[in-house]
Amino acid sequence: MSISKDQIAIQIKDLKKHFKEVKAVDGVSLDIKKGELYSILGPNGAGKTTLVKMLTTVLTPTAGDAKVNGHSILTGKNEIVKKIGVCPQVITIYDALRAEENVEFVAAMHGMPRKEAKEKTRKLLEDFGIAGRKDWSKHFSGGMQRRLNLAMSLIFKPEILFLDEPTAGLDPQARRLVWDFIRDMKNKDITVILMTHDMVEADSLSDRVAIIDNGKIIAEGTPTELKEKHGSDNSLEISFLEQEDLNLVKKNIQTIPFVVNSSEIHRKDRKTLLISFRGGLKNLVRLLQQGFIENIEEVENMKFRQNSLEDVFLNLTGRRLRD
Repeated sequence: MSISKDQIAIQIKDLKKHFKEVKAVDGVSLDIKKGELYSILGPNGAGKTTLVKMLTTVLTPTAGDAKVNGHSILTGKNEIVKKIGVCPQVITIYDALRAEENVEFVAAMHGMPRKEAKEKTRKLLEDFGIAGRKDWSKHFSGGMQRRLNLAMSLIFKPEILFLDEPTAGLDPQARRLVWDFIRDMKNKDITVILMTHDMVEADSLSDRVAIIDNGKIIAEGTPTELKEKHGSDNSLEISFLEQEDLNLVKKNIQTIPFVVNSSEIHRKDRKTLLISFRGGLKNLVRLLQQGFIENIEEVENMKFRQNSLEDVFLNLTGRRLRD
């Protein structure tokens, strides 16, 4: 995708970081658009955290450069740190401070007036479900500490927000809460860079995704583009009580253009048809609306499997993301 110069929030050119023989980041080049939610998806050890540490000026690259809001990470550190928020993978809080004191301390570092800082801190902690806690933050659970860390990164309105595995260790309810906040950041025209190995997270939240493996970008695009280009077909598995019903459905679907293949699966006491098709849930609905299961006595079971970013990674690398 071509992005005009004035639309670019982050421009990365052949960025490298080597630790002796380990090429943690090995020639990454990316353009990230202002206001978009951009995910860098990859397994643990792929180079995500090293990349974000260079972009936030914590690490100096071995070679290459990147511009964050027009400032080089080599020469513009002071300007960059004023405009970015960071929620690191490793929880970073002040153990001997309470929740509100942690957040207000970050606000003070950014020059926020005390009254405004207190009000914004109260609202953030209420939203994250940790307001009113008077014990030291070192006594918080891991999930609460991660939510506090995220609140600390959001107390001022950064132009670019870096999130490195922001939902690691969270229960499903807290995870959804964080997802809602991430989406809200995008709605406020904040550029969000999300580092994750969670396929569902990347698929649900991202405008675009770059897949990184062994320090290199191996694919980039919207989640839909990646799944269509590198993924597998969607599948619908239908089990019938009668063989003649299976035969009728198999015959009827031959004329549907987005159906790739249909095959009978031989299982004990089951008459099952596996239908492979393109286009995700939208085409599944169309498939079911075609009327190809009309006049059938009874369908015993239906199971749908949608093409995912896990399939993309598997097809590109030959292994699963969590291997």
